[in-house]
Amino acid sequence: MKITEITSCYIGPVISPEQFIPEHFFLYLQKGTAEGYDGHKKQYLKAGECCMIKKNRLARYRKQSEDNRFEKIVIIFDEPFLRSFYDRHHPPAAGIKSDDAFVPLPRHEWIHSFIRSLSPYYANNGKIEEPFSSLKREELLLILLKLKPGLSGSLFDFGIPQKIDLEAYMNRNYRFNVSMERFAYLTGRSLSAFKRDFRVTFGETPGRWLLRKRLQEAYFLIHEKKEKPSSIYLDLGFEDLSHFSYAFKKEFGQAPTAPVIE
Repeated sequence: MKITEITSCYIGPVISPEQFIPEHFFLYLQKGTAEGYDGHKKQYLKAGECCMIKKNRLARYRKQSEDNRFEKIVIIFDEPFLRSFYDRHHPPAAGIKSDDAFVPLPRHEWIHSFIRSLSPYYANNGKIEEPFSSLKREELLLILLKLKPGLSGSLFDFGIPQKIDLEAYMNRNYRFNVSMERFAYLTGRSLSAFKRDFRVTFGETPGRWLLRKRLQEAYFLIHEKKEKPSSIYLDLGFEDLSHFSYAFKKEFGQAPTAPVIE
C-alpha cells in the first residue's frame, strides 16, 4: 500500500536520517501508527499519541498508514537551543537517566492545544519559519517539563558518552546499520580504541563479528521462525536484499530461501 506522507510540521535543524539519533526530538502522530525499536524494547504510537526520542541512541521506526496517509509532527531540541533555554530558565536537573531511546508522553490537553496552535504558522513546505519556530519550541519544552519533569535529566546533559561495557552494548545493538565511528562514539571510545578493545573482547574485527552475528540471527529467524528474508534483512542491518542473500549463502553454503541442510 502506498503511503502519502505528509510531514505536517518539522521544527528545528535537519537531523540525519540514519539510525543514530544526534539530537533530542519530540514526535507526535496525527495519522497512522508507528512502532519504534531501540535495541532493548519496542514503543508503539497511535494517532494522537507522542513521545520524546533521546539523542545519542540507536533507534528506528516503522510506520503504517491510515487511509494511505501518515502524518507526523517532529520538533527537534538541538543542543544550542537547549543550552539557551537552560541559561534563561535554569530547570532543575531532575530525573533518572536510562538507556531507553523512547520516552512515552501522557495524553494531555496542553499538548493537544499546542499541536492545534501550530496550524496558522505552517509555510507551504510544512515548516514553521523563524522567529515563530524558536518560540513554539520553547512553548512546547515548557509544557513537557511541566508534565514530565524527569526529562530534564536527559535534555540538559551536555556531556559526551562515557566509556561503557563494550560486550553488553554490542550484543544489544548489533542489528543497527551504523558506521564503526558511531559505535565507537556511543561506547565512549576513539575509533582506534574501539577496534582495539573490540578485538580483545570478541577475538575478531568489528566488521566480521557484526556480519556473523546478524547472519546467525537471520538463520534462526528464517529456519526456526519461518520468517521471509525480504521481511528481516533491513531489521538486521543489511542495506539491500541482494547483499544479504550473497552474505548468507557465503556463510552457510545455501541461499536464505533454500531448505535447511541437516
